[in-house]
Amino acid sequence: MTLAERQQQLIDDYAVIEDAQERLGAVVDRARRLPPLPENERTEAHRVHSCISQAWVVGELRDGRCHFRADADSPLVRGLLALLCDLYSGATPAEIVAVEPKLLDDLGLSRSLSTTRLNGLRSVRARIRDLAAAHLTSQG
Repeated sequence: MTLAERQQQLIDDYAVIEDAQERLGAVVDRARRLPPLPENERTEAHRVHSCISQAWVVGELRDGRCHFRADADSPLVRGLLALLCDLYSGATPAEIVAVEPKLLDDLGLSRSLSTTRLNGLRSVRARIRDLAAAHLTSQG
C-alpha cells in the first residue's frame, strides 16, 4: 500500500464518525491503548522542541522503510502524534518526504486545534520528514 493509499484509508476509517470532536476523541482513545515510549527514548535527541507539550518522536529504518513511534505528556498531542505515526510508518523515506498529511484537514481535526497545537504538529511533521530525509541520504 502506498502512503497516499494509507492516508486515504485512515481518512475513510475515521470519516465514519460524523462529528469532528468525536473523531478527535477516537484518535485520543486509540493512542491510550499504545505503549508509552520507554524512558531511555524520552531524550532531548528525540524531543520535538516546538511543541507546547513535551513530545518525542523516534524513527528507525528497517528493510528500506521508516517506522515511527511517539509519545507526549498530553493525551490530545499523544493521539495526534500516534495518528501521524500510523500514517508514515511503513512508508519509504522518499514517500515520507514527498507526501504531506492532509488527513487532519480532511477529517476536520485541524479546525478543532489551537494555533499553537497546529504549529507543534507542523514541527512534528518536519521532524518526521527530517528523519526520513536522513535515511534517504544514507541510502543514497
